[in-house]
Amino acid sequence: MKTRFAPSPTGHLHIGGARTALFNWLAARHAGGEFVLRIEDTDQERSKDEYTRDILGSLEWLGLDHDGEPVYQTQRTGIYREYVDRLLASDRAYWCHCSQERIDETRRAALESKGKPRYDGRCRDLGLGPSPGAAVRFKCPPDGETAWNDLIKGPVTFQNGELDDLVIVRSDGLPTYNMAVVADDASMAITHVLRGDDHVNNTPRQILLYRALGVPVPEFGHLPMILGGDKKRLSKRHGATSVLAYREMGYLPKALVNYLARLGWSSGDKEIFTLEEMTALFSLSSVGRSAAVFNQDKLDWLNSHYIKETPADELAGLVRPFLAREGVGGMPDEKLLAAVETVRERGKTLKEMAEKSAFYFMDRVALDPKAASKLLDGGGRAILRSYLETLATLPESHEAFDGLLDRMASELGIKKGAAAQPLRLALTGGTASPGLYDILEILGPETVRRRIGDALDFKG
Repeated sequence: MKTRFAPSPTGHLHIGGARTALFNWLAARHAGGEFVLRIEDTDQERSKDEYTRDILGSLEWLGLDHDGEPVYQTQRTGIYREYVDRLLASDRAYWCHCSQERIDETRRAALESKGKPRYDGRCRDLGLGPSPGAAVRFKCPPDGETAWNDLIKGPVTFQNGELDDLVIVRSDGLPTYNMAVVADDASMAITHVLRGDDHVNNTPRQILLYRALGVPVPEFGHLPMILGGDKKRLSKRHGATSVLAYREMGYLPKALVNYLARLGWSSGDKEIFTLEEMTALFSLSSVGRSAAVFNQDKLDWLNSHYIKETPADELAGLVRPFLAREGVGGMPDEKLLAAVETVRERGKTLKEMAEKSAFYFMDRVALDPKAASKLLDGGGRAILRSYLETLATLPESHEAFDGLLDRMASELGIKKGAAAQPLRLALTGGTASPGLYDILEILGPETVRRRIGDALDFKG
């Protein structure tokens, strides 16, 4: 088996493209075959190097390695010319001298007569040769049918009479998409073409080109599209769609790969897979025919799982750059490791973990004004003054600190939670945080006293 992923560098690699790459990778690796990367960059106006770098970076981040160097269509024009010449020599293609104005007019006339807007074949049997501005068209069989057994959709049939003589070389001398793809897949010996079902209409034309060239026809499988929660095609309005945007949001590649695999593929009731497990279990027969619905909550759940499973030192290293974005740096490894452990269970993403742990590394914290107005009334300030007197040294254990909270609440005639909140606000700036004893231990007595003092001086 030899599969390929063939993106166009006209935009960032999005989730749908990444899933296509993943399924091609899994199919090839499961079969012990090859997975190659082809950059389809013939659209010179829209193709950009930055998008090529984005595609390469996205695949590398996801862990989807390709065999050999990437192949670029712009470097293969000689191959396309050779295949077109073969079609012309065998009378399976012809030169078309029709102007664009004439083609547009015949299409308008066809539409007005309620026919299909297709080329009328004027130049098909004229035996014309090359000429400035001329195109090359493929001679589509006028009758019969083109069928294949789709690896995902099952049997698919098109009537040849519904297909017109498609252009395979444009008037500017460049091959069209269908011609270039067939020449590429044939010359690269691709055995399985797995792609989105928006390509289904291209497949009968490509099969006819393979047959006309006398080369093996690969097996085709068309993946159903990915929908947003509103059952419409996934787009930017549903949130981030590019792969590297998810990296920037703090998702782990293992989580995203696991999630993409489950968008249309299953293996029993199992939800969590390593890449090695996916490779061993993957089968195209287990890919569903229906469109998959992207569920952000499910991705968040998976990411939380992988965060919890990541070794502490590795996780601290992953969170560090996100903390830098929060404006904090110079974090000692030991303190960072301890801080990250306190938010491991609380953050769905690395970004969220950084936001929840940034207060550990700030010289001073800004108090939430709304919470401060509520908690730093006369009673709240009395509680903080009591802490300053009591916390001369750090309690030796969680239990000792809990006992301190119990005694303080009893002496002040308030609930234990009410005794804790002013301290939480003073130390973190907010009212939701990791356990107070962990915070005291990581911040240390000097920082604790300074932050309590700042809270007592808070004017609101």
